[in-house]
This record gives sequence, C-alpha cells and structure tokens, in this order.
Amino acid sequence: MAVRDEPVAPFLAGRGRVAAGALALAAIGILIVGAFLGLVREGVADWRGALDAFDGYLLRVARFTLWQAALSTLLSVVPAILVARALARHPRFPGRAFILQLFAVPLALPAIVAALGVLALYGRAGYFAPFFSALSGEGWPGIYGLSGILVAHVFFNLPLSARLFLGALEAVPADQWRLAAQLGMGPLAAFRFVEWPALRAALPGVAGLVFMLCATSFTIVLTLGGGPRATTLEVAIYQALRFDFDPARAIALTLVQITLTGLVVMGLARLGASMRGDASLPVAPRRAVFPGRCERGVNAAIVVLALLFVAGPMAATVIAGLAADLTRLAGEQAVRAATATSLVLACLAACLCLALSIALVMARRALELARAGPVPGVLERMSDTGAAMVLIVPPVVIGAGWFILLRHFGNVFAFAPVMVVTVNAVMAMPFAIRAIRPAYDAASARHEKLCAALGISGWNRLRLVDWPTLRRPAATAFAFAMALSLGDLGVIALFGSDQVQTLPYLLLQRMGSYRTADAAGIALFLGLLCLGLMFAAARWGRERP
Repeated sequence: MAVRDEPVAPFLAGRGRVAAGALALAAIGILIVGAFLGLVREGVADWRGALDAFDGYLLRVARFTLWQAALSTLLSVVPAILVARALARHPRFPGRAFILQLFAVPLALPAIVAALGVLALYGRAGYFAPFFSALSGEGWPGIYGLSGILVAHVFFNLPLSARLFLGALEAVPADQWRLAAQLGMGPLAAFRFVEWPALRAALPGVAGLVFMLCATSFTIVLTLGGGPRATTLEVAIYQALRFDFDPARAIALTLVQITLTGLVVMGLARLGASMRGDASLPVAPRRAVFPGRCERGVNAAIVVLALLFVAGPMAATVIAGLAADLTRLAGEQAVRAATATSLVLACLAACLCLALSIALVMARRALELARAGPVPGVLERMSDTGAAMVLIVPPVVIGAGWFILLRHFGNVFAFAPVMVVTVNAVMAMPFAIRAIRPAYDAASARHEKLCAALGISGWNRLRLVDWPTLRRPAATAFAFAMALSLGDLGVIALFGSDQVQTLPYLLLQRMGSYRTADAAGIALFLGLLCLGLMFAAARWGRERP
C-alpha cells in the first residue's frame, strides 16, 4: 500500500473525486439514518408500547443471543487451535492444500444452504438419524434448537478460525523453529515456547470475530432455532414485524441489538481484529519440525475429524440435491423467476457496491494528497472508515427500520427490490474496499504527479489511468459482492412476497412447507452459483496482470 506523499496538487484538482466520495457517504448515511428515523418515529408514536417491550421475553432473547454466541465461539475456537497446530506441525503432506481449500468453502456457502446440509445430515430424517436412534434406543428427535445452531455455527467458524490461527503460526520466524529443533524441544515444549505465544496474540481477535458473527447470526437461527426458546434478537425482530406486526417490540429489540453489536465491534477494534476471514494463506514454509510417531497419529486424527465434520454437510447437500427432481425444478416458473430475480438484484447490488467503494477510495486518496498537516480531516476519516460503520447495524436491523418507515408510504413489499439492492450493496462495501484500495493507492503513487502535470482528471483519468489498474481488483470485488447478495436472506425475509422472491427466500418457503426434496435441489443450485462466484473472486484476487 502506498504511503502518504507530499501534496502534488491543490485541493480543487481532486474536487471531482472528493464530491463522488461525499455522495457515497451521503448514500450510506441516508440508508442508516432512514432506518433510525423509522424506529424513532414509531417509538415516539408508541413510546409506552416500546417501554413495555423491555420485559422478560426481551431479556430471555438477549440472554440466549449471548449464550449461544459464547458457546459457539468456545466450540469453534478451541478445536481450531488444535487443527491449526496439527497443520502447522506438518507443513508438507499429500492433501494439505486440498484440506485448506475445503476449509475455505464454508466462507462462500450461503447460510441457508449450510443449514439445509446440517439438517440433511443430522436432522430427524437425516443420514445419521438411524445411527443416533440405535445409539439412544429411541427415535432421534432431530437437531432443531440450540444443538442445531451450535453445529451450524461451528461448521462455519471452525474452518475460519483454523485458517486464521494457521496464518499466525506460519508467521513465526523459521529461526525459532530451527532453534527449538536444535534444543531438542518436544511437542509440549514447542507448543509452550514457540506456538502458544503466536496463538495467544491471535486468540482475542479470532474469538471476538467469531463471537460477533454468531451474535448477529440470522439465517442459521431462523432455520434451525426451533421455536421461541431458541431465538436471537435478529430473529425476534423479524418475527415481531412479519408474524406479530408489533413495531413497538421490534423497536425495543432493535435498540438492544444495536447496543450489543456496537459494543462487540468496538471491542474488536481495540483488539485489532479483522472483520473478515482471509481467503488466502501463504505457502507453508519449510521448518525444522520432526514430530514423532505418536504425535503424527494424534495430529492425523485431529485433521481427519475436522475434515469429516466440515465435509459432511457439504456432501449431504450435494447428495440430497442430486436426489431431487432437478429437471422438474428447472422447469418450474417459480424457480426460474426466483433465479432471474436473484441474479438481477445481485448484479445491481454488486454494481452499486463497486461504484460506492471506488468513490470512497478515490476520495480518501485525494483528501490525503491535499492534506497539509499530519492529522486527517473529518471527511478523510469518514471516507476511510465510513463503510465499516455499517457492520455495527446488521441488515435485519436496517431492514426493520425501513420496513416500519415505508409502511406509511404505501405497500411496503413493493419496495423489496430497492431495499435488497441498497442494503446488500452497502453491506458488501467493507470487503470491496479491501480489494480495491491497495491497488488504487499504489497506482496513485505512480501516476498522481503525471496526471496533475498533464491535466488529466475526471472521466478521462478513470478510463485511461485508473481503470487498467483497478480492473482486476474491481472484478474481485464485484464477484464477491454478487455472491454475498445472492445468498443473503436478511432483507428479503422482511420484504419478500409472492411478487418478489429470491432463491434463498424460495428455499426458505419450501423448507417451511416441508418440501425438503425441492429445497435440497434449490440449495444445490444456489450453493454452486455462490461457490463459483467466490472462487472466481479468489482467483482474480491472486492473479496479477
């Protein structure tokens, strides 16, 4: 990433980029402020109902949200340490690269597809149901409730945590491994003096990230929660609006959710935790590590168990999907319409995300170059961190605020396309900016003086100078944003209807009507779409022109 240069042009030379960034910030602000406006307006109109909603039910839901997030974090992070250490102790063995690639797949799968895979494997009619029934001596009741939520969260977060811990271990200098071998350190001593310091430094950030992902989980809890006893704040907001239509309770739940998420995000910021899992890992270095036969056996068992746990729901999704009547599903008007709607909305969301992200990146760089002092101004700081602020307000919360506000202006379900596109675009911006900003800053460091000398600005600069450098990272950001929008269920769950349906919404409907075979076929198709986009994004992100 480029470092700050001395000012090469007056502020007015970058006024177009600054204006575009200001418009992007205004769009983000309108989206978030509009949601709060809807909540405040309804709260003022029914403030007694909102206060009464702070009752035992809300306390129970908040407590379950924190409890399931804490358990999910514990069950994900502790085994991930063992898996990461086992992989780090064996940097060269056949199949290691495949295992790491497989551990990246859950990051690309839509949550509702993974939930269906968990049900296909561990549900009442799942592939393991006869085994569990024989083991317990009675009928297997299924995995709905807290157990299902935990299994699904561990499926997503154990591979993510293992990859993050493995990255921390592979950052340990080779000299330390060589010195440990020369001193004859066994596995316990090496863990204590070499591996644990690196893991301990990464542990708070990884655990905090997993906790936030689980505390703001919506789709997993909606599909596997199993009733009021296993409901989180986001699912309770959805139920209050779509089933009970109790805006006062939705406001109280939203306030608690925002407070909780804000505290978690601030804690993550203090810990320096990344808000996303890195999809790539460095090539495993050669180390002076000589594990004994017993340790090799234990490490192999740990890796195989983790592999089976992660691969099981994926395999169950594929098997169940292939067993469905795919030909009939492909001919259904509802499926074709949902596919077309999903692709169009995802493409529009990705385009909007790309435009807003590029505008913010360019504005931040222009403001940095025009700055005379060492301290950035308010607009520069907002251009740098404004997009990340949306992580404090989950999509369901934004959707709830706009749902309450828009019902005063007509049929709220008619606004579904606009809400899905805008919310999904803004929610993908932090990831898109991570892909675009390093390339743009590096290109700016090379070309800024020449562009100022030749008077190249505006559209001509973007077309002739910036775009050739941005083309590949922009394609990465576009594919990533499109995949996230394709698999999202948060906003469409609130605004979806018979007139506007996406593939995740149709999949949820088929699951709710117990048409499990159709749901499995749709899940297979949706999962393949999202995986293809995510792998394309990863490939474009690795390659260099």
